[in-house]
Amino acid sequence: MSALAAPNEVVTRALLRQVNVPGLDRPAALITLDNGFDHTKPNTFGPAGLTSLDEAISAALAADPAFIAVTGKPYIFCVGADITGLPLLADRAQALEIGRLGHRVFARLKDSAVPTFAFVNGAAMGGGLELALHCHYRTLSAGAAALALPEVSLGLIPGWGGTQLLPNLIGIPAATQVIIQNPLMQNKMLKPKQAAELGIADVLLEPADFLERSLEWAAGVVRGEVTVTRPEVDKDMWAGVLYFARQTLDQRLHGAVPAAYQALDLLETAKDADFAAGTAAEDEALADLVFSEELRSGLYAFDLVQRRAKRPAGAPDKSLARPVTKVGIVGAGLMASQLALLFARRLQVPVVLTDLDQARVDKGVGYVHTQIEKAVSKGRMDKGTAAKLYGLVSGAPTAEAFAASTPGQLTSFADCDFVIEAVFEDLTVKKQVWAELEKIVKPEAVLATNTSSLSVTAMAEELAHPERVVGFHFFNPVAVLPLLEIVRGERTDDATLATAFAVGKQLKKSCVLVKDAPAFVVNRLLTRFLGTVFAAVDAGTPLEVANRALDPLGLPMRPLALLQLVGPAVAYHVGGTLHATFPDRFGVSENLKRIADSGQPIVVDDEINAEVAKLLVVGDQPLTEEQVRANALDALAQEIRLMLDEGVVAEAQDIDLCLILGAGWPFHLGGVTPYLDRTGTSERVTGRRFLPRGAASLAG
Repeated sequence: MSALAAPNEVVTRALLRQVNVPGLDRPAALITLDNGFDHTKPNTFGPAGLTSLDEAISAALAADPAFIAVTGKPYIFCVGADITGLPLLADRAQALEIGRLGHRVFARLKDSAVPTFAFVNGAAMGGGLELALHCHYRTLSAGAAALALPEVSLGLIPGWGGTQLLPNLIGIPAATQVIIQNPLMQNKMLKPKQAAELGIADVLLEPADFLERSLEWAAGVVRGEVTVTRPEVDKDMWAGVLYFARQTLDQRLHGAVPAAYQALDLLETAKDADFAAGTAAEDEALADLVFSEELRSGLYAFDLVQRRAKRPAGAPDKSLARPVTKVGIVGAGLMASQLALLFARRLQVPVVLTDLDQARVDKGVGYVHTQIEKAVSKGRMDKGTAAKLYGLVSGAPTAEAFAASTPGQLTSFADCDFVIEAVFEDLTVKKQVWAELEKIVKPEAVLATNTSSLSVTAMAEELAHPERVVGFHFFNPVAVLPLLEIVRGERTDDATLATAFAVGKQLKKSCVLVKDAPAFVVNRLLTRFLGTVFAAVDAGTPLEVANRALDPLGLPMRPLALLQLVGPAVAYHVGGTLHATFPDRFGVSENLKRIADSGQPIVVDDEINAEVAKLLVVGDQPLTEEQVRANALDALAQEIRLMLDEGVVAEAQDIDLCLILGAGWPFHLGGVTPYLDRTGTSERVTGRRFLPRGAASLAG
């Protein structure tokens, strides 16, 4: 064990106590996992934590209990291995040892002659969920925050029995979803009801008296009064499901995520191998992956999302933030309507929409009401909350909403503390909106713009109080993408900025402070990236070749599918804005304009639309996939270095955080700068790395 000692491990102790349960002739042994902190620092397993659990199991068995149960501290069962110790492993032998230690300790619960139970009272992820899977029976709290096996998203595999136990419990289709598909879908989590429906838990119980009900239920099982039946797993479909899953991975990742393929191989092993052989295969796979560049990038990305995103670099002192008791939204289109729903749900304050006429306002408010109704029908919102939200969201035409004499009226903007505009992306239009609004809103009201590329400073320059204008750039769909770029104009003051960050936090968004530079971070980089790819098309590269060029990176979407999602017209507009500022790096493609004007989709069922291909006027210098890829990566490296030199964000880490949270770029790339570093692109193009060696790569 000394060879595995983790100096920085926050040890999760396994605390044993004997519990008398009515109807049983001897006490039960209850093991509670607790690292001594509240729920904001979840339980994890490092070497010392596993040793503590091992000792608790030994003591429990020695007491000859009626049953053994494992539960967690309030709100948290266990969120898995202490991944901070992984970079400290010196060699493959140590990686094998940590895998074997977890397997040996957890297997004691599986192999126990005494009935074992997991009382999953809160969040259970990774090794925490694997611990529960080793128990003979599982109760689950309906209040548990989330359940998942997220390892593949980091560049690992469930290495403590998950790949062997889960498919033989819930079947191969569901296990493949939980172990591979969900982690690759922005690390999607299971809600308790979903987990129970899949068969991960034997019974779902209410959180208020979860422990008492779990003890009663376990006693019923021990006495033979409760019979747990589980459907027989269909092994005939095993090979077919995995074949389809491998095809899907190939189409999406093109071999870029070794962990996903290792997980597939282990799921295949789980069909026929005995448990010891299957877990030995897990040990070997884990040891291979621990020393991969993908894992180092994954750990770096995980740290960004879990830590840096919660402490935004450069944010002012939160004590400067002003209270927000009413929100105004200028515009009632799709983006504005999504914002209205988000503000109402998260801030629980009145939200008023406005647009040019009543029909548009009604459509926007109607969208919000429809989404609320859908949430109720799907069981995601209770009727009381829905009724409250209905009452919070209202709207009025601009002439009425901007009337200066109606403060206190529900649909008036005069008493709003925070106003955000989501109107047409035109500087003149936006300046006109603020000029009208400034006449009626109170002096301290924050004026936020959702512009995706225009200058916040220019937008505010003619106002009497430009210091209260701030960029507040969301990404579409608003409810899904967690990034919020908060843009400081040249005259934005600290109180306005602090209020923007406070509101962003209330909205449960990850905020990044961005300088007022053209297109900010995500749109600037994606425009440069897509512009380089499309320049290859203009030169004569077939659309199919350009579209495949970035496949080895395993990006969430191919370039032309991304272009279609953004919208050719929007891409052309943003590209034009950037071309005006940086004509040497951002071109204007007439082919892109032709596509936008045609209204035709570029991609249909993952195939290039032949009708679109006919519209193009191209050169006679086609590029290979390798050349297109090299040009795109070189362009990204150059643009990121220029942005850092300009001070668009504080550090390269913020670039990566923006791409991960705003564009869905994967953990195995670390966003982008770790990948550019490890492929040598950074040094070749800019003369230096973006990150120190070892920060997101193997040291050395």
